[in-house]
Amino acid sequence: MDSHGWHDKENSSERKGQKRKLDEPVEHHRRDNPAPSISSDGDRELVLREVTAQVSTLSTTFSWIEADRAAADRATHILSKLAKNEDIVNVIVEGGAVPVLVKHLQPPPRNSEDDAPKPYEHEVEKGSAFVLGLLAVKPEHQQLIVDAGALPYLVDLLKRHRSCSNARAVNGVIRRAADAITNLAHENSSIKTRVRMEGGVPPLVELLESVDTKVQRAAAGALRTLAFKNDENKNQIVECNALPSLILMLQSKDPAIHYEAVGVIGNLVHSSPNIKKEVLLAGALQPVIGLLNSCCSESQREAALLLGQFAAADSECKVHIVQRGAVQPLIEMLHSHDVQLREMSAFALGRLAQDSHNQAGIAHCGGLLPLLKLLDSKNGSVQHNAAFALYGLADNEDNVTDFIRVGGVQTLQDGEFICQATKDCVSKTLKRLEEKIHGRVLNHLLYLMRIGEKIAGQRRIALALAHLCSPDDRRLIFVDNNGLDVLIGLLGSSSVKQQLDSAVALYKLARKALTLSPMDAAPPSPISQVYLGEQYVNNPTLSDVTFVIEGKRFYAHRICLLASSDAFRAMFDGGYREKDARDIEIPNIRWEVFELMMRFIYTGSVDINPEFAQDLLRAADQYLLEGLKRLCEYTIAQDMSLENVGNMYELSEAYHAVSLRHTCILFILERYEKLSARPGQSHLVQRMLPDIRDYFTEMLIHTTSGCKRPIIDS
Repeated sequence: MDSHGWHDKENSSERKGQKRKLDEPVEHHRRDNPAPSISSDGDRELVLREVTAQVSTLSTTFSWIEADRAAADRATHILSKLAKNEDIVNVIVEGGAVPVLVKHLQPPPRNSEDDAPKPYEHEVEKGSAFVLGLLAVKPEHQQLIVDAGALPYLVDLLKRHRSCSNARAVNGVIRRAADAITNLAHENSSIKTRVRMEGGVPPLVELLESVDTKVQRAAAGALRTLAFKNDENKNQIVECNALPSLILMLQSKDPAIHYEAVGVIGNLVHSSPNIKKEVLLAGALQPVIGLLNSCCSESQREAALLLGQFAAADSECKVHIVQRGAVQPLIEMLHSHDVQLREMSAFALGRLAQDSHNQAGIAHCGGLLPLLKLLDSKNGSVQHNAAFALYGLADNEDNVTDFIRVGGVQTLQDGEFICQATKDCVSKTLKRLEEKIHGRVLNHLLYLMRIGEKIAGQRRIALALAHLCSPDDRRLIFVDNNGLDVLIGLLGSSSVKQQLDSAVALYKLARKALTLSPMDAAPPSPISQVYLGEQYVNNPTLSDVTFVIEGKRFYAHRICLLASSDAFRAMFDGGYREKDARDIEIPNIRWEVFELMMRFIYTGSVDINPEFAQDLLRAADQYLLEGLKRLCEYTIAQDMSLENVGNMYELSEAYHAVSLRHTCILFILERYEKLSARPGQSHLVQRMLPDIRDYFTEMLIHTTSGCKRPIIDS
């Protein structure tokens, strides 16, 4: 189980190369009209005609003649304006622009003895690199541009500062070349490798020390892309001594600089434990922690992600991150409106919370509640990262009480989680909490539930303990320390949510306590049973008493009846008139019902037709036949439903049917949400509260009667 922290993309915001180029103005003094849009075949033909014209110009102007240079510069400018519209990019490629643009990435041939300044020096190359970078935004064009030979020329442009004096112009062309490499290599592993093979990594690392911050940023952006999921590129970047420069860039006041730097380092350390160690040894930890307080949310996000990566290295690093002040800003980020900030801060805290020294500190600094709130997120990664962090916090006994008193258990139980991994993580967290409800943790919770907590806290504790407590502690919690009173109070409240929470908790408590269903077995008879057998049912042989039911005679045997119940014993041994009577009239009972009752008395068992079950229950109650009552109650309970549970409860009251009453209680608690939506049912529950209290009190006392109970201080 782990948190979701690394997305399968090179830049966790929009593609940086594309975004940067579309946002920045072209560095020309001219102001041209915006790029046209294509809404019809006619528009497409017009654009293709324009592209063809500019391609033709570029094909015929590869020289140092000033007019040619001016025409080539103008052509690249027009194509760049067109390429900003992604709908037109394909038309530009179809128009044959790629080969001529690649050609103009290099300067025209010149006389080796001619050192005079050249017209539009660097400008045409810069414009060509800019257009190619825009075309490479579409992945299907990346390989076409590389196959046309662009990479060697782009790498040469990265080195142009070494031999030229016009710093501004050179920096412009270098920046466009780096941006083009970024877009060409984006999510293309083979091109990333080609860039390295063409020697592109060393000059990019060298450019990290440029005095031009835009060049620094462009070089870092390219290295960031090249480092993503390419181990050879990562190793070469580190071997070229990029780390000192990147760490200095982390401390830049320019958000664009430290954002790119932290992105490069993040991609370098991802799945590379050796590089991760080198980065930490180079002193990256404190600058990265400092970025958590940056005004740039993107840098904050990348810093949190990187700290999560650092925290996976070893336990010692987790502790150092916390000691250096990372926890508080990470917790503050949990409250951000930016969903990615919340996701990455939860990721980092989740990694940090896997160390026992950090768990109590994160909770003490206020991390528990915001992490619980993130479980309500509609974003699956945010949910999972928060769940993973909470799983870590639950491992520390010092956090368990706070977990419960703020309603964490209810939040975990009631949450709607998007992915199965999150559901599994939440289940393990609840299990982890359950394992810690003993000793000083339990004593503290009981103290708070009895006298040391507000009503809302007492309720949360009682609800949580109903789900998490050990069987041996149930009587201690719910009888001796009034936990049952709290749950019954919730069930009788005016809040439907509180009623439902209580019903769920009570049902959970009952299912834990019961090893048998309340209807599974009849209690032992108070007197020894004597069964004459099926053959003597309504048999005149040796009969010494006759009952008259609905005008029909039923032959019976006093010895069998005397042994069956106290009611018949009183009838035949007491001072009643039936004592010596030969024929006894039985009113208010159907023949079929009486026959079933007698069959039970003679055999100890009977198949009960649901049609006769309620009448037979009445007869069994009248004649004190407890075993038969249990069989009747069982049969009646099989047809229990939301519609008739109220009637069945009244039946149990009328005939002292304890098992049926208990079954009604469990049925209502288990289906409380559906039942509460039905009119008039709240009144039924209010009537049942005394019976519910008695049922649970008796059950808790009997199921834990032999358990040792610790002393709870008042």
